[in-house]
Amino acid sequence: MSEQFYSDARLYDRLFPGGEQAVDFYRAEADRYGGCVLELGCGTGHKLIPIASDGHPCMGLELSSAMLAEAQRKADERGVEVEWVHGDMRKFDLGRTFDLVFIAANSLLHLHEAEDLVDCFRSVRRHLAPGARFVFDVFNPSVRMLAQADGVRRRRDALAFVDPDRGVVQVDVAEIYDAAAQVTRGKWYFSTDSEADFVVAPLEIRSIFPQELPVLLSLGGLRVVERFGDWSREPLTTDAPLQLYVCEAD
Repeated sequence: MSEQFYSDARLYDRLFPGGEQAVDFYRAEADRYGGCVLELGCGTGHKLIPIASDGHPCMGLELSSAMLAEAQRKADERGVEVEWVHGDMRKFDLGRTFDLVFIAANSLLHLHEAEDLVDCFRSVRRHLAPGARFVFDVFNPSVRMLAQADGVRRRRDALAFVDPDRGVVQVDVAEIYDAAAQVTRGKWYFSTDSEADFVVAPLEIRSIFPQELPVLLSLGGLRVVERFGDWSREPLTTDAPLQLYVCEAD
């Protein structure tokens, strides 16, 4: 239900242009563990291209062909070599192992079923070299915010951006939280003053609560080494914005 959201890769990059703390964190992790790096759900290469520019052999796996094409264009523009692979993070076989595997920017939350998450973790486990690490980040669910997902369309001023062809783009979002599925089902509306709703795209994102993740990881053959609540490696607390995990093969 979220494919359309990622069909315009340049629009996506303008919507989410930041994340420099995350880039710095994953670059540091790549430097720490060295060797070959694999990113699952790599998008347009926002994090993987800088890691490759540091000299690490890199591979990015992504389900969206549009995002992969933009990642290749950006890598070529910077003169950086990255191997891009079209594939599904739930089940993949790349025929090799890696020293660091990571999933950034809530990409893991596109897997809504527990079985899909465990399949992903098992696939990751098979691709970890001895001593390798698996690192990922997802948001820390806020029950208060989930309760406010009432289906009403609201303007998100913080998401407004400038498109070189259209000018200022405003973003409205309407969301409903499906508590039984732990999935927020949203619709995103992109508009300018002269063109209302020129893109309307669904986006469905799962919430994974802190007590779930260690169990799911264990079922996938992985063990938690460290767990943080933000990019500065502070502990995971109730109010922490992130769940940031460092794992190894069990």
